[in-house]
Amino acid sequence: MQPETKTAIDVHVHDPGPGDDLSAHVILAAPFVVAIIVYVAAAVGQRGWPWHRTAAWVAGVIAAYAAFGGPLASASHQSFTAHMAAHLLVGMVAPLLLVLAAPVTLALRTMSVVPARRLSRVLRSPLARALVNPVVAALLNVGALWALYLTPLYALMRDVMLVHVLVMLHFLFAGCLYTVALVPIDPSPHKAGFAFRAAVLVLSLAAHGALAKLLYARPPPGIAATDAHIGAQLMYYGGDAVDLVLIVLLCAEWYRTSGRRLPAGTVSRPTGVSAPTISRGTSS
Repeated sequence: MQPETKTAIDVHVHDPGPGDDLSAHVILAAPFVVAIIVYVAAAVGQRGWPWHRTAAWVAGVIAAYAAFGGPLASASHQSFTAHMAAHLLVGMVAPLLLVLAAPVTLALRTMSVVPARRLSRVLRSPLARALVNPVVAALLNVGALWALYLTPLYALMRDVMLVHVLVMLHFLFAGCLYTVALVPIDPSPHKAGFAFRAAVLVLSLAAHGALAKLLYARPPPGIAATDAHIGAQLMYYGGDAVDLVLIVLLCAEWYRTSGRRLPAGTVSRPTGVSAPTISRGTSS
């Protein structure tokens, strides 16, 4: 009887109560709330700052938080479909919205001269150049997905809350780097060429889709086939939807850039219409 009593006491001590669960959610939510407050305060202080960028930031922060706390985050420990929905939000949707909010531009406008120069030096540093290289960013983002699902890391992520938070943090930052590397909205001193970025985007899209098909055919250990099929389809089609937005943004940038670089003589005129001439002679 005594060993059984000890076991019951141990379980009772380590089982988190409602108060502990609430505290954990408050701690997780705090940095996201601060991020919204700081951005909104800076945007209000800048006259004429576009409202849609503020809306994108708020939506992006909320989408990111959904993968860390709340019902979806809790369900992701039991459901592969919920886990994949959280991954899409934190690794693809949130980074796209956060990058569209142009936070670096807002920070440079808000900061005083000295901090702004320091931030500019950080953005021009060799480390920043390496991180926003499209290949490096794609490996950190899409490559890490393959490592997550083809190793025991996914099972550990489901069982240990700290691992879950660390993995989600990685995909949030890796997704932001990936988006910045492909479609920089803020000024980027290390922006790669259009063809290079387009090639990395196509290869990343293919790698993401191939992993989704692999998970559909061979679900991770402990995942029911039906749950894995729905989650893999969500990964495949949801990822394609976000990638489509990236393709549109990349093509729009190419169109704007190529239009500005067209030589003046390449603009054709309708047949039979001559250009107006300016006479410098004396007026009659």
